[in-house]
Amino acid sequence: MRVFVLADTHDKFPEILSPLARDADEIWHLGDVCAERILDELRATGRPLTVVRGNCDNNSEWPLVVDFVRGGIKFRLEHIPPELRTLSGENVDVVLHGHTHVPRNERRGGVLFLNPGCVTRPNRGSPASVAWLEISDGKVNWRLMRL
Repeated sequence: MRVFVLADTHDKFPEILSPLARDADEIWHLGDVCAERILDELRATGRPLTVVRGNCDNNSEWPLVVDFVRGGIKFRLEHIPPELRTLSGENVDVVLHGHTHVPRNERRGGVLFLNPGCVTRPNRGSPASVAWLEISDGKVNWRLMRL
């Protein structure tokens, strides 16, 4: 399973994103969408889309947190990264988040924290980026992609 992961689009949708998203089995947007038309662009690819609400989003229908299992792995999607201590007892394998505008691939306390970076306003010298998450045989492969 291949998942196209992006975050922090902040009203911007570079043209390269649609063809990339079409190659995915699913699309996960980790918040700060800011404009519904961006989700319309992603939905137009025909791929299942999951979105969480970021601190700059005002659509209260979007969830703050989404938990699900793919390939036997327990995922949590949320915009603002949780502190490790808030996850104790939650039985989560992988947390995907946005908010910092900085890519992340870090294991802490048995939990893998992943951030695809930012599409439009990267931070701390990072390039604009998205990511591919591949799930196979109970394992994840994370690949950052510069835009």
